[in-house]
Amino acid sequence: MLISRSDRGLIADWWFSVDKVLLGCVLVLMASGVLFSMAASPPVAARLGLDNFHFFTRQLVFLVPAAVVLVLTSLLSPSQARRVCMLTFIAGLAAMLLAIFIGPEIKGAHRWLDLGPINVQPSEFAKPAFVVAAAWFLAEGIRRPDMPGLWISFAMFAALAGLLVKQPDFGQLVLMAAVFATLLLVHGISWIWIFGLAGLAGGGAVVAFLTFPHVASRVNRFLDPEKHDTFQVDAATQAFNNGGLMGTGPGGGTAKHILPDAHTDFIPAVIGEEFGFIASAILICIIGFIVLRVLLRAMRVTDPFAVLSLTGLVSLYGFQSFINLGVNLTLLPAKGMTLPFISYGGSSLIAMAFSMGLLLAFSRVRVRSNAFHSQVGGMALKAA
Repeated sequence: MLISRSDRGLIADWWFSVDKVLLGCVLVLMASGVLFSMAASPPVAARLGLDNFHFFTRQLVFLVPAAVVLVLTSLLSPSQARRVCMLTFIAGLAAMLLAIFIGPEIKGAHRWLDLGPINVQPSEFAKPAFVVAAAWFLAEGIRRPDMPGLWISFAMFAALAGLLVKQPDFGQLVLMAAVFATLLLVHGISWIWIFGLAGLAGGGAVVAFLTFPHVASRVNRFLDPEKHDTFQVDAATQAFNNGGLMGTGPGGGTAKHILPDAHTDFIPAVIGEEFGFIASAILICIIGFIVLRVLLRAMRVTDPFAVLSLTGLVSLYGFQSFINLGVNLTLLPAKGMTLPFISYGGSSLIAMAFSMGLLLAFSRVRVRSNAFHSQVGGMALKAA
């Protein structure tokens, strides 16, 4: 062992305080994503006239900066993480606005910025940054009742939601609304607020259904599949059926040859077909284990800012995973959303590494003051 407990350096402090089990799970998922990309992406690349291993190679290349971001972010102190996330959120909103006006149109949406050799989706980085920034203002509202932390967090969410609608990206909007609702519940709001916000969300969903044809089409296909085109979800369902318990073996599946998004949104179907139910179940168990471990860690943390940040960040990861898996299993309407660390995508991979790095950083928080105990107790009573 090259690092001893007597060392007082930054690396030694990180090594002995970081959640190694959580870190190991994240690294396993990152490595698995490259493996599954190699299995799922060649037919997609061939259909696009690219080298068969184009997406696999790029995913492997993106893995290096993602690992660096993961480790460097996990080294941050809570105050440093807060400052980084505030700057990232502001920059992310500006980049999202820029993408709306000058970004390329892909499938009817303006969500990307073309930076030459790579395309960047700014909203992926704005999501975890928003969670931490909103958590800070909510926690400050607890610590300083004279500060309108709740209203500031609402304003931040409104800015993010407005840009997501403008792109448009309703899947990400639903995801962030669920994450923000989780933050508010943990923070502690009255039932009047809860019912009022639920009604507002329901009204927004109705307006989206009536206003945007692609939203209505996806909902109608989900509610009445016999009368609408459900090719992708039907192919995904058939892939799971073909895979059985052990799978057809790497390269033996058919779904990746017909699904246009086999390497991104529908990669769980490829995994289920070629690696089988057991591999899929292990993957889902790892995802669930990460969520439960972080929530249990959040229950032991005494700083309200860290509690809110941990809960919000793991909710972001958990809800996004649930949406992707739900679509693949026909439990939810079709929506283009990646499975974190597993689906192909540089922006998604690096941004999720940033998010998990923040989780690791906040899980290292130690008890600093008994003054927070009463605040957390009050927060828990409000949430209850």
